[in-house]
Order: sequence, then structure tokens, then C-alpha cells
Amino acid sequence: MTGPPGTLAARAGAPRSFWSRHRETIVPFLFVVPALIYVGAFAFYPAYDAIALSFRTPILSFTTYNYQSLVGEGLYSWVEATLIVTAGALALQFGLGLGIATLLTQTFRGKAVYGALMILPIGIATVVGAYTFSQILPPQGGYANSILALFGAAPVDWTSPNSMAILSVILADSWKNFALVVIILVAGYASIPRTLYLAAAIDGAGPIRRFLYVTLPNLRGYIVIALLIRGAQEFNIFQVAYVMIPGGPTLLTVAVYSNWEDVSTFYQATAAAAILLGIISIFIVAVILIGGRRR
Repeated sequence: MTGPPGTLAARAGAPRSFWSRHRETIVPFLFVVPALIYVGAFAFYPAYDAIALSFRTPILSFTTYNYQSLVGEGLYSWVEATLIVTAGALALQFGLGLGIATLLTQTFRGKAVYGALMILPIGIATVVGAYTFSQILPPQGGYANSILALFGAAPVDWTSPNSMAILSVILADSWKNFALVVIILVAGYASIPRTLYLAAAIDGAGPIRRFLYVTLPNLRGYIVIALLIRGAQEFNIFQVAYVMIPGGPTLLTVAVYSNWEDVSTFYQATAAAAILLGIISIFIVAVILIGGRRR
């Protein structure tokens, strides 16, 4: 120890600098700043710009004309189709994902091969998958109708009416992306201590009760993550619908592209994009609020 005692006492009693008092808060924030700049520049600003453009026309600087025009073109049917596709795809993917994730937690012969084959569709380009399903589920003929014919069933037009077109899009997109849900839920299963299942079994809980009171509560956070990731992506389905079924079903994303292609309707495209952004934002907030509640 060096220095006279008076000097040490003065140092001990001296007021601390701003940096020393807030260093533990400032340093982590500095590491986050680059990410905040990136998100702000490439996510929030483009979103703000699209919303601002949606209230403009080549003549007027602020108007609701673009939104009124979309209503006349069929906005409500676009929103309805988008919601149905998203809800149907999420339900199918989550159901398949939970079932297969539960299966993959078990030990059986060929498990590694089965898991690899299940993940394979993720690596296939969306356009390629959409084209493949357009051959499986075409308006006439196709592999699906060939299988139906073997059982004596009548062929199905998979693109008309609109309900069949929506079903075709849901099936194609779910085949491509349900493996992502499986991966997230398998990670969730791995985080659950085996002792919880053992304790529940000792208390007399059967498989169903163990699933309801042990598995689901511990998977809640992972379920929220899966819903957020896949939900945001489902609302943005475009390639599958556009390639598989030209002319329908008209989702919001297809409407954005169709209007964007024409210079005269560019501002209507930004209005449709702003509506889609609003729907996705509501969905994300709802999932976070509902998933974050504790029993």
C-alpha cells in the first residue's frame, strides 16, 4: 500500500465519475448499438417509408385514396385469404411438428436417417418446391389425382374454387417449412429435465397428464418462438401462391407484387404492404402477450 492515509481517505470519499457509476450499463449497450443501427436502417426506416408512401399519390401529399382503392379491388378478400392460409399452415405445421418432435425424443432404429430426411425440404428452394407441388396438385391430372383414381375417387381441381387453392398453398408451404417447427420443439424437449417426468410418473400421472402438465408448460417458450418465426413468415407467403396457382388465391403479398409491377398503382402497393405490416405487428404482439402469461 502506497501513499499517505489522508490521500487514500480522500480518494475513498471523492465522488465517483459518471463513467465509473454507469459503466456496467453503458458497456453492454455499446455492444448492442451496431445491431440497433442495422435494424433501424434496414427494417424500421423502410417500414416507415412504406407507410408514408401509402398516404401519397403522384399528385397529393397526404390522402387515403390508396386504401380506398384497395377496398374496391378486393382488399377484404385478400386479408381473409391471408389469414386463412396463415392460420391453416400454422395449425398443420405445429401439429405435425409437435408430433414428430415427440417421436424424435424416443429411441428407435433409423432415427438419424428419419431426422435427416425430415429436415431435407428446408434446403429446397421455395420456387422449386412450389413448382413440384404444381405438378402434384394441378387443375387436371397430376400425381394426387392419379392416386385418387386408384381408389375409384373422382379427380379434384386443386386450384378452383378458391378454397381448394388455399388448401393447396397450405399443403405446399407446410411440407416445405414444418421441419423448422420440429427443430425448435426438439430443442425444447431437450431442455426439460427427465426428473420431472419421473416425479410425475411416481405421483401416478399417465402419459396424457404428463404431456399436459409437464411437457406443454415447459415447451411454452419454444412454442412462442416457433409461432413468432413461422407466423411472420406465413403472412409473407408469396412464391408458393404465385407459382402454384397463377391468378389465385390473391394473398396480400400477391396483391403487393401485382400493384407494384404497374407504375400507376405503385402507391396502392405500398398501402397493401402497410396493411400487411400492421397485421403482422398485431400478431406478434398478441403471441408475445398470450405466450408470456403465467398460469
